[in-house]
Amino acid sequence: MKLPRDLSGNDLAKLLAHFGYYVVRQSGSHIRLTRSTADGEFHLTIPAHKHLRLGTLADILKEAATQLGIDHKDLLRQLFEN
Repeated sequence: MKLPRDLSGNDLAKLLAHFGYYVVRQSGSHIRLTRSTADGEFHLTIPAHKHLRLGTLADILKEAATQLGIDHKDLLRQLFEN
C-alpha cells in the first residue's frame, strides 16, 4: 500500500488517536504523542509540518506498529483504507 503524500503531522496525530495515542504537548514544530498501557507509556514525536516526508512518515508508522504489537501492513490498512 502506498503512503499518502499529502498527510500533515496534525492529520497523522488525529489518525493515531484511534489507537489510543493522545497529544501531550507541542513544542515548536513537533507534536509529542503518548499511549498509556498496562506495560507502560509509549511515545511518538511527529513533525507538525504541512506535508510529512515519506521517509519520516514511514519511520513513524513503523514505530507505531511496533509499539502497538501489530504488523506494519495491518496498521497501514487500518489507517488509510476506508
